[in-house]
Amino acid sequence: MLTAASDIEVLARFGRALADPIRCRALLALRDAPAYPADLADALGVSRTRLSNHLACLRDCGLVVTVPDGRRTRYQLADERLGHALDDLRGAVVAVETDRTCADAATQGCC
Repeated sequence: MLTAASDIEVLARFGRALADPIRCRALLALRDAPAYPADLADALGVSRTRLSNHLACLRDCGLVVTVPDGRRTRYQLADERLGHALDDLRGAVVAVETDRTCADAATQGCC
């Protein structure tokens, strides 16, 4: 059971980062390779301004970092273990997807 405030805060930050589909897509793209914001925005099909806000959130959550590259800035996962964690989390969710434990899942679509 998590009791330390720092453990809970870390998981809350991770949850906040994953709470938006664009941020999830950005994390998955950065899992594959570092990217420049303009290229990432094009790949995700979102405006650069919108992606910039999401990248700022991911930076604030400590999941991505910026790397200066000449006059440009490249984004990458803050730690390569995050890519493995994303894969593990996705695999775990897919494995239990058919076992919906939320009583309201069928009527509320909450799970």
